Amino acid sequence: MTSSEFQVTGMTCGHCEMSVREEVSEIAGIDDIEVSAQTGKLVVSGANDIDDAKVIAAVEEAGYSAVRI
Repeated sequence: MTSSEFQVTGMTCGHCEMSVREEVSEIAGIDDIEVSAQTGKLVVSGANDIDDAKVIAAVEEAGYSAVRI
C-alpha cells in the first residue's frame, strides 16, 4: 500500500474534513483517507501510486489548498 501526506490550509472544523474527504474519495485507487482540521493533515492510501495532482485538485474543488509534504 502506498500513502501520501498533504498539508491542507483553510480547514477549521468537521464539516471541512467531510468536504475534503468527499472530494478525495472520488479519486479512483484511493482506499483510505485520514483528514484532520486540527493538524491540517491529509493522508491518502491506495494499492497503487497516488497521483498527487489529482489529490490537490480534489482538495481545491472542496475549497481548500494543499501541498504534498
